[in-house]
Amino acid sequence: MEIDIIGLLSAFSFALDCVEAELIHVTSNHGKRVAYMSVCMAEKMGVSDDALRDLAACALLHDNALTQYINEEFYSDISNIDTLKVSSDDITPRQLGMHCIYGEKNLEKYPFKTGVKDVILYHHEEADGSGPFEKKWTEVPLFARIIHFSDMLDAFCKAQKFDEDVFNKAVHFIEKNKDKRFDSEVTKMFFDAFDKEEFSRLGDEHIEEYFWEKVPCEKSFYSFNVLKDLADLFAKIIDYKSEFTSRHSLGVARTASKISEIMGYDKVICDKMYLAGTLHDVGKIAIGNEILEKPARLTDEEFAKMKNHAGYTYMILSKVDGFEEIRDIAAFHHERLDGSGYPFGKRADELTTLQRIMACADIYQALTEKRPYKDGMDHDKACEILKDMADKNWIDKNITEVICHTKEL
Repeated sequence: MEIDIIGLLSAFSFALDCVEAELIHVTSNHGKRVAYMSVCMAEKMGVSDDALRDLAACALLHDNALTQYINEEFYSDISNIDTLKVSSDDITPRQLGMHCIYGEKNLEKYPFKTGVKDVILYHHEEADGSGPFEKKWTEVPLFARIIHFSDMLDAFCKAQKFDEDVFNKAVHFIEKNKDKRFDSEVTKMFFDAFDKEEFSRLGDEHIEEYFWEKVPCEKSFYSFNVLKDLADLFAKIIDYKSEFTSRHSLGVARTASKISEIMGYDKVICDKMYLAGTLHDVGKIAIGNEILEKPARLTDEEFAKMKNHAGYTYMILSKVDGFEEIRDIAAFHHERLDGSGYPFGKRADELTTLQRIMACADIYQALTEKRPYKDGMDHDKACEILKDMADKNWIDKNITEVICHTKEL
């Protein structure tokens, strides 16, 4: 499949920011600011082309395993996620080290084009050797040092508006920590790249556009296995926001792919259905856990908020050049043939067979799996409901028949 893979990572970065906002209160666009600062600084060292794109990839997902480790370390009961908040000050060097180990492993299969070994692993090392692995700056890859600098500076600023006052505070923070947390080389790179005016762009609503100016969209061909690894990584990330949401997405992915295979579609289409299924609920990362994990039926107001998730899925996946077909299959899973669905109110003549398959797979999976407020139904009971929905012209009758005549999905 030909896509802009950095665009996909950018979408994942947005999702990761949403999860981390609940867990450790990072400000919005944290990942993109870290990535933008990193590539601006690296350019001052002559980094370009594939190397710059690889740095951008690492920076966008530098904290890909942080939520995983925080959950395992602090939240033995996922239901406490809204009452047990974690401050970055609560995280010890050992814990930072573990999240770096997990993060490095998670990106082992990412198709980097240049050498980025140990960049994620050592992105929390301090210049004086006081970091998790006690590596001094001369023992740490340049990209890891750049990401560390950008990450720590953004965490210190904790700002949405990067005005002159914030710039002055940032300068004081950098000078205070030079040769302790930050080495002189990356410190110089920052000041070469950022004056007050350039610094102010970090808080601009167009920060994503500035990032793409530095790392232009570039579509390349990637195998299904590469994209599946990334989609499964994303499922792992959201697993630590809402465990059942992640299980649901992977279940929908398998079910949608299986239905497509039974209906005679080739492997390429079945693989696309798997990817779309894995990502169909990506928009739920923007929905609060008080709704996602509520052990009872939602109120009308809560359901209205929940319905926004399909629109968020469409918005997030729209950022990925080359993902348009998968975006539509994923985001239209709550549309109905009679036009009464959401978020776009599409009708039968506007919905492809693949989009209809995804809608049916989503409903079947939701009916048969256990949720906080219900047990899962057996196959026959789920099919009764599917057939009733098909009779109401909500979902496709032919696809419903395929599901109901298949005992193992």
